[in-house]
Amino acid sequence: MKEPIIIELRNVSKVFGDMTAVDDINLAIKKGEFVTLLGPSGCGKSTTLRMIAGFDMPTQGQIFLNGEDITNLPPYQRPVNTVFQRYALFPYLDVYDNIAFGLKLKKIKEKVIDRHGQEVEVTRKLTQEEIDDKVTKALKMVDLEEFEWRDIATLSGGQQQRVAIARAIVNEPEILLLDEPLGALDLKMRQEMQLELKDMHKKLGITFIYVTHDQEEALTMSDTIVVMKDGMIQQIGSPVDVYNEPKNAFVADFIGESNIYNATYLGDKKVRFLGQVFTCVDDFEKNEKVDVVIRPEDIRLCPASEGMVVGKIISKIFKGVHYEYTMMVGKNEVIIQDTRDIPEMDKIGITIAPDMIHIMKKVITENIYLGHIDKNNNVCFANGVFEADITQLQQDSRVDEDGYLVDAKGLKYDLTDVDVQVSIDFNAIGIIDNEEDGEVAGEIVSIIYKGDHYKVIVRTSDEEDFVVDTEYSWNEHDRVSVYIAKKDIRLKLKGDIKDHVKA
Repeated sequence: MKEPIIIELRNVSKVFGDMTAVDDINLAIKKGEFVTLLGPSGCGKSTTLRMIAGFDMPTQGQIFLNGEDITNLPPYQRPVNTVFQRYALFPYLDVYDNIAFGLKLKKIKEKVIDRHGQEVEVTRKLTQEEIDDKVTKALKMVDLEEFEWRDIATLSGGQQQRVAIARAIVNEPEILLLDEPLGALDLKMRQEMQLELKDMHKKLGITFIYVTHDQEEALTMSDTIVVMKDGMIQQIGSPVDVYNEPKNAFVADFIGESNIYNATYLGDKKVRFLGQVFTCVDDFEKNEKVDVVIRPEDIRLCPASEGMVVGKIISKIFKGVHYEYTMMVGKNEVIIQDTRDIPEMDKIGITIAPDMIHIMKKVITENIYLGHIDKNNNVCFANGVFEADITQLQQDSRVDEDGYLVDAKGLKYDLTDVDVQVSIDFNAIGIIDNEEDGEVAGEIVSIIYKGDHYKVIVRTSDEEDFVVDTEYSWNEHDRVSVYIAKKDIRLKLKGDIKDHVKA
């Protein structure tokens, strides 16, 4: 039987000043489910939890509990309890009184017969016997039956965490919210508590909504994982689906270790990356640029003569249950996990089964390249050399007569061969109808009309793409070149500029 939806967020956003913490998310959580909101710091997961709890009100959108709109309902009127990372226990109360604190304040409604023989509804506090019964059950649930009279200060971190959970569940909430509750514990205790929380969820049968940035926690405990980034949901799915079938490169990179490569889909279930053509199982548009994800455990090492790709192992680390190898294939790094102890050698091959190659659409909002600065302060990328303004790399800087970057304090920096990220807007690239007059030559492989302009892809011989927004029409397979003005090339240093101070 399909479980009913207990919590639903519809087009919910939360804005603080000029910062959007949560951006138009939709999420439905089933009754009794263990759902984890997973993502890096600042992605909006804790804000989402606080809106479900009622501590923060959405800027827009609605929150429903069992089909009823609770968007503006205060926290104390919601059947929801929260466990925080810092526990928020009362240090001057013992374990029993910490757990019973909310029960002593709680009032319940019940129907009684008055002196006129009429049934009326009255409000009363819980009796001491009722409180004792509920606290005893909660202590048993968290395996702390013998700890009720202990001082909080005498408990370990894991025991304090259990007291915090007992205090939350003693009120019998429909939903338990947990905001990074294991973050303050050491690794061993955290791993033990992961299993205990999962077991506790099964015993209680209530809905758990859990916030963490720890991928292992999410994979270990959850029925459903909600991956978030920049206030938006990237993917919702079971741990197996999110791990094995990531929707985009961010999810693949965030959930476990991944090899992620820029690739070109060639058609007929063939994809090109690492300088070779591989068979895959996905279908995309011919000549479409895509992201390829391969998990390290899905790559097999083999003799060079049998490999689809040949490279050189540059490191080997024993991880307990497997070895982690790092191989270089040209300029590309390949991470491989294998249980075999294979000696390092000059050349070794790898094989990848077609169903182990996961292909995803590439989300492109600007042209981004990896490049480096040459001795003349030009930037080299996509097999071309372009004039660039290197003063972007250090605030309030200038270039002296010797070509060194000089900051406001007079420190000089030698940026020769320094790696940079290059960003260029689509409309900042020009196309010339011959190969000689521009800065990089290539072939037009795609033209899409966008209503008021064309989106054109120019691909170089090294399979670097320039995505161009232009008002002019071109023909596929035209050989052209591109040019980019110095002012339109944005640079970002990879690494710390302090490492390049001139001695």
